Amino acid sequence: MKLVLMTKPTFFVEEDKIISTLFDEGLDNLHLYKPDSSPMYAERLLSLLPDIYYRKITVHDHYYLKNEYGLAGIHIESPDAPKPDGYKGRFSRTCMELDKLKAAKKKAEYVFLKYIFHSQSEKDADATFTIQQLEEASDMGLIDKHVYALGGMNLDNVKIAKELGFGGVVICGDLWNRFDIHNQQDYKELITHFEKLRKAVG
Repeated sequence: MKLVLMTKPTFFVEEDKIISTLFDEGLDNLHLYKPDSSPMYAERLLSLLPDIYYRKITVHDHYYLKNEYGLAGIHIESPDAPKPDGYKGRFSRTCMELDKLKAAKKKAEYVFLKYIFHSQSEKDADATFTIQQLEEASDMGLIDKHVYALGGMNLDNVKIAKELGFGGVVICGDLWNRFDIHNQQDYKELITHFEKLRKAVG
């Protein structure tokens, strides 16, 4: 099972140090998600990271960064939106409806199925599926190694995602909520939690 980490939607001072340490500790799939931000800030963050880790980073917008920095690929926030004109390379998608999942999987390397549980990073973003619906989707083969669970994923429910047959989990709030970007500099607790997540996904 894959472990994907999504960045906080905002930039912060210690971010490059934390991300570099997470890569050092074995992170192999980071999604750079900074909605409504200037590409200048994304470029600055990337320039502060060791370039050996660029091939493990996927961008959610400012797609030109993929080629400029030799990144892993791009992420399209829609199950059916077309790839950018002329784009060649790896890409993934987000899907929020089970009935669009089959088609979305054909158009991406992997798909984030969003709002599996109540979000810990987005206010009022509640789960939109019941466990029964997810079990049925799994039985039908809709949920498989190309579908990653997104939304409220944490150390306690990784096991459920694994049992449902998800190929990966996308972590955001469960990790970043362990570091106060305004008052903290020590991020040991966050790194320790990441280690627990890595063991949980196996």
